[in-house]
Amino acid sequence: MQRRALILSAALASLAAAPAHAQADATLRIVVPYAPGGSSDRAARIVADKLTAKLGQTVIVENKTGAGGRLAAQQLKGAPASQNVLLLGNPAVMVVAPLVFKDNGYDPDKDFQPVSQVTDYEFGLAVSSAVPVKQLSHLLAWLRANPAQANFGVPATGSLPHFFALMLAEAAEVKAEVIGYRGSSPLITDLIGGQVPVAVDTLDTLLPQHEAGKLRILASSSTERSPFAASVPTIRESGLELVATGWNTFFAPAAMPAERVAELGAAINAVMQDEDTRSKFNAAKVTPVASTPEQTRAMLEAYRAQWAPVVQKSGYQP
Repeated sequence: MQRRALILSAALASLAAAPAHAQADATLRIVVPYAPGGSSDRAARIVADKLTAKLGQTVIVENKTGAGGRLAAQQLKGAPASQNVLLLGNPAVMVVAPLVFKDNGYDPDKDFQPVSQVTDYEFGLAVSSAVPVKQLSHLLAWLRANPAQANFGVPATGSLPHFFALMLAEAAEVKAEVIGYRGSSPLITDLIGGQVPVAVDTLDTLLPQHEAGKLRILASSSTERSPFAASVPTIRESGLELVATGWNTFFAPAAMPAERVAELGAAINAVMQDEDTRSKFNAAKVTPVASTPEQTRAMLEAYRAQWAPVVQKSGYQP
């Protein structure tokens, strides 16, 4: 009996001495604030698959939709240190929402820690096959002639595609109605079905259906033509001085211990330098990025400095 008590005492002492992150949930959860099938979801699943082997633990992806991506951030902001969870955020959640919502429900700087940027991407402007145009200039003329059809679908209300759609409409002198969806999949379904005539979404999300002839991408949003769609002109080439890009970045709740953030950041950075990972992102038509927590933080600061004036100038009110 005495021997059993000694064994139990030793086991309890060993547990108490274990590092905090070792006592955390064994499974790493990656929360995506959008429906399955979109750019963020694909990025999360590619990384999760590689992290499972890299970390030697189960890594799962959870989709928590709602409020244009803000719901997931609101739910995760107060996660305790023992909760092994990351949020895959994009500019809509971490840059735009805090600027336009008076009661956003979270502070991206105080409630989250940047872990690692994993992608850069651009946007595409697409039309359904029911819209009789093949160039951006033709679309603008068609919208001016058919103002009741000036409806732009975007994957989420308050997202960067939402603001880019507003900027497009302003530059083209078209009064547009922006329609927010709960993710890319329902948006593309409605675009193909003709329920919405025009859509702005990430280029990688639109490309498969463009290549299948189910919709037409008229222009992309970067400074140069995408290597994934060399035949698609940029919006700037098409006559409008507009450029926009986005990213996917992993964030940890503020309570996560610094050593765990560093550990996850190093693991994700290593995964993103893996040739097989990079080939998977290239196959998904997204540019892979390998970034440390420090590099990611610097990128976020520069991005906010660029986009905050644009969002505020738009006068957008949720």
